[in-house]
Amino acid sequence: MASSFLCLSLLFISLSTAGGFKMYMVNRCVFNSTELKDIKYIVSLYYNKMEVNRFDSDVGKFVGFTDFGVKQATYLNSQPGYLSQLKAEKMICQQHTVNLYSSFLSKSAKPYVKLHSTTPASSHHPAMLVCSVYDFFPSEIKMSWLRDGQEVSSDVTSTEEMADGDWYYQTHSHLEYTPRSGEKISCKVEHASLEKPLITDWDPSSDSSMPESERNKLAIGASGLILGLILSLAGFIYYRRKARGRILVPTN
Repeated sequence: MASSFLCLSLLFISLSTAGGFKMYMVNRCVFNSTELKDIKYIVSLYYNKMEVNRFDSDVGKFVGFTDFGVKQATYLNSQPGYLSQLKAEKMICQQHTVNLYSSFLSKSAKPYVKLHSTTPASSHHPAMLVCSVYDFFPSEIKMSWLRDGQEVSSDVTSTEEMADGDWYYQTHSHLEYTPRSGEKISCKVEHASLEKPLITDWDPSSDSSMPESERNKLAIGASGLILGLILSLAGFIYYRRKARGRILVPTN
């Protein structure tokens, strides 16, 4: 899959102070594509915690965001040698980022998905499914619900990605719905560690969240069926044995 959830920046920060105000510059390489086609080099100048101007390799010049930043951007854009130097930095970004990106992906962990049902506390729908995703890294992840292959956009709520404390993350998504006969409901997970989306279908027969009373009814019914089969088999065997033990006597 395309890693649309990843964005890695290489940061280089320099600081200086003047009259109690802080001025610092942040240089970064930014990309969010596995093929690094959209990589860019950005230089941002901050004054008293506010970004005043920025150089973006895609734009090719400085852009100011405040009166001071506009004046400074005008001055910096009048220095062709400096602009050429910054444009060349994009090539350095590409050289260093390839190795870092590969290293980052090699440490990713694939998610584990568990799908179960529960009873909604208060809803206009009688049923709810919960898709729980565990043990994934990095934290950026996308979850969605499918009903008969079509994405569901309503009656869906999700939690934020939560850290487990061991570098892994978990998250949960809830779907409130009204069951339809013969339908197929699935939880779709997209993550940087997966080459393609992970789709998990809901199987009611394997749902461990079924109420105990329902499970007891199911167990009693299954036991009765098995007992009936055993008794039927025993009767058949007894009949066969009796039939072989009979002696046919001619009546004439």
